[in-house]
Amino acid sequence: MTIFPNAKINIGLRIISVRSDGFHNIESLFYPVGATDALEFVPAPGGQEKDSLKITGLKPDCSSSENTVLRALEIARKHYNIPPLRIHLHKTIPSGSGLGGGSSDAAFMLSYLNRYFKLGAGTDMLSEMALQIGSDCAFFIRNEPAIVSGRGEILTDIRLSLKGKYLLLLHPGIFISTAEAYSMVSPSGKGSSISKIIQEPLASWKQNLKNDFQEVITAKYPLIGELIENIYNNGALYSSMSGSGSAVYGIFENKPDIAKYERYWVWSGLL
Repeated sequence: MTIFPNAKINIGLRIISVRSDGFHNIESLFYPVGATDALEFVPAPGGQEKDSLKITGLKPDCSSSENTVLRALEIARKHYNIPPLRIHLHKTIPSGSGLGGGSSDAAFMLSYLNRYFKLGAGTDMLSEMALQIGSDCAFFIRNEPAIVSGRGEILTDIRLSLKGKYLLLLHPGIFISTAEAYSMVSPSGKGSSISKIIQEPLASWKQNLKNDFQEVITAKYPLIGELIENIYNNGALYSSMSGSGSAVYGIFENKPDIAKYERYWVWSGLL
């Protein structure tokens, strides 16, 4: 059995304050999208005492031993007896893009382990384990649109459907680490709540819905800002950087023309 961990986009992102634990309090709307990796595992054949992980596709940003899939397996083993596994991860979601690929891989691994081995872990338990891997990892356990707050561990369901709209995702080949991005911004806590703004017509989002990382990131990497402007010129209703970058996206009423973006990693489809 093969499962397909999906990406997410951030629709707005406010950096509210620095916490005493060194993390940041944020507010963002996480929305799952159709770009995916592929993940499968089988119990290792008799005599194999260690896990093996094969990674194909796009190059990850870490060694195989540090991959989030193995971290998820290590955390699960603290609670459950799981035999050695043979794992294959095919990466198509770029690393360092703000699309949550590594977090999704880990969350799907936890959910897949739970189902395959009939571990009996509930959603809360899976979310608790996921949060030990990364702040946005728990989102992918439920994998439904949510307002994310705290450091990423507080999920509030929200009624927002973009069904029927088209999404264009672009990755310009620039790697931005989360730590680098946070080192470049100062929390302000200013601005209207994202949960309030997204209730307004989508056409108003361009003026009112901001990503606090975007200004400093595009100043350092002008290509990202140029792509956002180009996406607007291509007819997008709303365009933004996702997370701390460097992927950008556009939401369209009609299917966008992607031919002009073939030099970049590109994904397009219905939301």
